[in-house]
Amino acid sequence: MRTAQIVIAVTIGAALNATLAAAAPQTRDIDGVVRDPLRPTGVVGVILFIASDCPVSNGYAPEIQRICDDVRKQGGSCTLVYEDSSIAPAAVRAHRDDYRYRDIPAIIDHGHAIARRAKATITPQAVVVTPAGVIKYRGRIDDRYVALGQQRRVVTSHDLRDAIDAVIAGKPVPRAETEAVGCFIPFVDMLETHL
Repeated sequence: MRTAQIVIAVTIGAALNATLAAAAPQTRDIDGVVRDPLRPTGVVGVILFIASDCPVSNGYAPEIQRICDDVRKQGGSCTLVYEDSSIAPAAVRAHRDDYRYRDIPAIIDHGHAIARRAKATITPQAVVVTPAGVIKYRGRIDDRYVALGQQRRVVTSHDLRDAIDAVIAGKPVPRAETEAVGCFIPFVDMLETHL
């Protein structure tokens, strides 16, 4: 009986993951290009959930740029997903320029639809996706932040880079989920369910 329950649970889990990937929302980025960040092109897709007014997100801008440059060189793609509740495309363009997000497509996640599908809750938070739409990693960029306002002097764990390297190499991701530190994405319905 227990084996049957495990098989059913695995089957249901696989079906849900496949359904989420198949039903991933397509949206236009701020330049008008239709994108589906949960169905990336290339060998790997990296989705970076950020907010223009989150100091932790903004502090990671140089590292995000370096990671996305490296991902592109390896045949993958990066997408910035802005979780600001009312940001305009012009403000996103200005933010991209201010923080030197060169050549990284940006999407405004109206209604947090992409964050919900990827189960992102914090900015900055990274999600690594295969071309088939399977999420292989969700979490922090690295372990720079111990908690809000508490930073390490030296980063000791490069979780996002490790996940990207594993997916590109066709290997299991060492840590498929880590806890991100930053600013909460303001899901109204999530707040209501936790009260």
